[in-house]
Amino acid sequence: MRHGGSSPRGRVQYDDAGKAARMTGVVSDVTDRKEADAQLAQAQKMDAIGQLTGGVAHDFNNLLTPIVGSLDLLRRRHKDDERTQRMISGALQAAERAATLTQRLLAFARRQALQPRAVDIGALIDGLVDLMRRSLGPSITVTLEIPRHLSSARVDPNQLELALLNLAINARDAMPGGGKLTLTVSEVVVDDRNVVGLAPDRYVRIAAIDTGVGMDRATLARATEPFFSTKGVGKGTGLGLSMVHGLAAQSGGTLRLTSEPGSGTTVDLWLPATEEAATEAVENTAEPVIARRAAKVLLVDDEDLVRAATADMLRDIGYVVVEVPSASQALSAIRSGVDADILVSDYLMPGMTGGQLITELWSSGNRIPALLVTGYAAAGEDVPEGVTRLSKPFRQTDLAARVDELLRQSPPGRPKLRAVE
Repeated sequence: MRHGGSSPRGRVQYDDAGKAARMTGVVSDVTDRKEADAQLAQAQKMDAIGQLTGGVAHDFNNLLTPIVGSLDLLRRRHKDDERTQRMISGALQAAERAATLTQRLLAFARRQALQPRAVDIGALIDGLVDLMRRSLGPSITVTLEIPRHLSSARVDPNQLELALLNLAINARDAMPGGGKLTLTVSEVVVDDRNVVGLAPDRYVRIAAIDTGVGMDRATLARATEPFFSTKGVGKGTGLGLSMVHGLAAQSGGTLRLTSEPGSGTTVDLWLPATEEAATEAVENTAEPVIARRAAKVLLVDDEDLVRAATADMLRDIGYVVVEVPSASQALSAIRSGVDADILVSDYLMPGMTGGQLITELWSSGNRIPALLVTGYAAAGEDVPEGVTRLSKPFRQTDLAARVDELLRQSPPGRPKLRAVE
């Protein structure tokens, strides 16, 4: 019988002398029920932790947005002061490390605002492998096994790069005396009877195989839990594998770990395949795109510090900005005021979300270009299809590029929104 336990039920029959002569009954194996109860309890625990971490990450992103934005403005305004540049650069690096931490939290909670597209996985890994080798050091050999002519995978490429770097760092820590990390990519057709719990479809599978110390069953069972780490105090956040697991699940794939003590670890990352051709990401320049014309931006955010920092970034590059603290006030302003060329709105706000605001405007005939800014998951059903998004925290270059792109798609002379200053 499998480990798990049994549930006996029966009765004893006695003879004339009162001695037990016979027992009849049944013994039921309750292993499956116990395993199901344990899985349910684990799922409920992880959901509760996910809600907590997602909420914390959202609030932290709101705090980081004015920090990153203001430091970025100071960096540009003091270009000739070497000491100031050095101090600001250090502060920005710290802020970006904090932003990476919130990305991991949101990835685990499956509440990050992913921007998936068709990605050539082989090309992405080729572009990342030099950084991996530098991170792992000379004692670890990195080998790639990537066939040609694979289908593209649909995933957020920036988050996938972060996930693969996390897997590489985990492999390095599992091989303190050196070893080998092999990255393989294959295309797999999954039917409805697969053991990994995926919907029937085609998938691109990325496997990271190390020759490290491996994990026992207890460690393997907890490996994707947030904040669980075997690296010791101060040597890891415990969010690496949970982040990768969250990215896979939110992208429509899954993560599988196999490991034995002394025999290394294999991490399989499954991502949906797509017939779409891979698209190249457009890299922002070091300097923000200056406003091509004095366009007017209607800026909506309920957080005063975030709204003020965003407005400063827009004004600095030549835009006229009208600030309002809520979606309802934005609607009131639009119905009674002056022209606005573009809407820049936070997503998660009391009363009415940014997604609902855009839906209200577009459904009433006002097809204003709209940029949705989010520190959370701007992927709710209230967000109209095709809305451009920008994740918090962001730099001035990111904001300027998105606004410029939307305005170029909407040339001057189109009907404008009416907004009050």
